[in-house]
Amino acid sequence: MAKGKKQPKRILIVGGGYVGLYTALGLQKKLRSLEASVTVVDPQPHMTYQPFLPEAAAGSIEPRHVVVPLRNVLRRCHVLTGRVTKIDHATKTATVESLDGHTELVEYDLLISALGSVSRLLPIPGLEERGIGFKTVGEAIYLRNHVLSRLDQAATTADPELRRKMLSFVVIGGGYAGVEALAELEDMARYAIRYYEGISAKDMRWVLVEASNRIMPEVSAKMGVYTVKVLEKRGIQVFLDTRAKSLENGHVVLDDGTEFDADTIIWTAGVKANPMLANTDLPLDQRGRVRCTAELQIEGLADAWAAGDNAAVPDLSRTTEDPTATCSPSAQHAVRQAKRLVPNVLAALRGKKQKPYVHKYQGSVASLGLYKGVTDVLGVIRLKGFLAWGLHRAYHLSRMPTFNRKVRIMFDWLGAFVFRREVISMGQIQDPKTEFTRAAKS
Repeated sequence: MAKGKKQPKRILIVGGGYVGLYTALGLQKKLRSLEASVTVVDPQPHMTYQPFLPEAAAGSIEPRHVVVPLRNVLRRCHVLTGRVTKIDHATKTATVESLDGHTELVEYDLLISALGSVSRLLPIPGLEERGIGFKTVGEAIYLRNHVLSRLDQAATTADPELRRKMLSFVVIGGGYAGVEALAELEDMARYAIRYYEGISAKDMRWVLVEASNRIMPEVSAKMGVYTVKVLEKRGIQVFLDTRAKSLENGHVVLDDGTEFDADTIIWTAGVKANPMLANTDLPLDQRGRVRCTAELQIEGLADAWAAGDNAAVPDLSRTTEDPTATCSPSAQHAVRQAKRLVPNVLAALRGKKQKPYVHKYQGSVASLGLYKGVTDVLGVIRLKGFLAWGLHRAYHLSRMPTFNRKVRIMFDWLGAFVFRREVISMGQIQDPKTEFTRAAKS
């Protein structure tokens, strides 16, 4: 290289979720030649569009189509499949543990923290052993197979208590993830159970447990009440202002005295910032998130940014009522912050002024199963039923990265509409070696 020639800046994006993928996509499109290189590090080789996980679990969408392969779409970026275990910003290095266990130091000039969040577990006896999360495509596939396999077991047992346990399903957490997972899975099971002799839809028990006094705080209180009524009309029990005390051996004990057995316990009661952030020298708030300015820069650092669930970004739409308000961990914020993050990083590279992230509430959409939904647009237009469900699908389809995935999902929906959804349990996926081992022993 010629003497004095400017070296390209090395941008390291830690995390390949919403923020990581969208930011990398934007940068690879807008960076000038030799202006900077971009490296993305994530334990998974794909990004998961989590709002479509309920439909993937219910069989309306092929699970492969709700994930975006990083190497496929980030062709001008370096993609490392590994886990960042430490960030030392003072020396501009990140420690990456690869899949085979070896570690290496990755040097950088600019850092973007997009580590996202993980499930926030509470010290409830039995939760770790019996609970099933709902944040990954693997968990969505597992839950689909698990629910359908419970129907198989219930249909083949003569023990009424065991049947009752197999047909009891509990979702703990009444936010978007919990309500949509519950609604889609119940809808799928209700459709599937027609093929089973000896059991019917009325034999199933679906329960939603929420610690606060309302579900889906993202929509208006009126729409939340409507959603509860819709769920209860379908026979789903909704417990508000109620907490789980114990889940040991599948025996659910609620703090209002309710007790019953359930073989399926789904945990969606909140998230927390990725705990790896504690192993960095970045400034964190009391909730373990990276403290940021409104421009998404990490406080006190001119060459580092953060966005999404792992970032405490001032919510400028609420500062008049609460000067300390920060953006909530949600897909909407993650996607929008990534769009603001790209021009801000480019501005920093080119010596220009960065702009703050300003969020304006535009509305919320939620699916309550096939052809059912609720929508709250700008707090003014509130839709229910089929129209709201269609708007939910249209909104999330527009946010799904890549034209390829959009088309595949549309064909999935078309196929499900024409031929109806598949209700096949592929439980062997959970333990593919069982039959091979049995054959070896015979």
